Amino acid sequence: MSTWAIGDIQGCYDELQALLKKIDFKPGHDQLWFTGDLVNRGPKSLQTLRLVRKLKAITVLGNHDLHLLACAHRPQRCRRKDTLNQILKAPDADELLDWLRRRPLLHHDPDSGYTLLHAGLPPQWNLRTARRCAREVETVLRGKRYADFLEVMYGDQPDCWNKSLHGMKRLRFITNCLTRLRYCDARGHLALQQKGVPGTQPHHLRPWFAWPKRKSRDMKIIFGHWSTLGAFDAPGLHAVDTGCLWGGSLTALKVRKKPRRVEYRCRGAMKPD
Repeated sequence: MSTWAIGDIQGCYDELQALLKKIDFKPGHDQLWFTGDLVNRGPKSLQTLRLVRKLKAITVLGNHDLHLLACAHRPQRCRRKDTLNQILKAPDADELLDWLRRRPLLHHDPDSGYTLLHAGLPPQWNLRTARRCAREVETVLRGKRYADFLEVMYGDQPDCWNKSLHGMKRLRFITNCLTRLRYCDARGHLALQQKGVPGTQPHHLRPWFAWPKRKSRDMKIIFGHWSTLGAFDAPGLHAVDTGCLWGGSLTALKVRKKPRRVEYRCRGAMKPD
């Protein structure tokens, strides 16, 4: 049995099928992990969502997945470049959306020691804190108040962790870390508008994983979300969003003591903004 972690698909269904063939994926035998952002911007979000659900894969939620849930609740949330209508108008939309909102924000595998998430962790969080915080948001998304959360999910504030945060502000901060974070400062203030490759950010910022005193430095983390970072490997860190949507590649990382990458080159469904 093999476990493969696959980066952001964003509706690039044909490329996903090609990658699964390239790694010789065997349903019912091998395990798939997805870093989130299954949908949006690419041409076949509906087919992607159906396939991942059918495969009984482990997938964490990304910002585009949460955006889909928000658009289903309030269609005015949809943006010009979104490609979500095919899902929202599908006969099995309710079933797919209900399945999606019950996905975790963080998955930790005790056997391999790896933690799967979409974006990042603030420097104050260790594994225990990260798992606890993820469960807080997951509980709301799976409960009767999920629509209330989707109404206030958007926004960049608060931008720094404080144990005293409570209510929807706390949930928004947790969500922003796990689904949007790339850069922060030494105190953990999130810089959510910074999206470029490392070296292009203001001098006081670093990638969330580059701060030497972060409390997650003893973790083994697989993450996506950062297409401009590309294929990145460091002790305990593996970035697997390699920009399939933009003409890069779709990456599968074999999860083992010494992870191995397999990439499928993509034509790209979108041009960079």
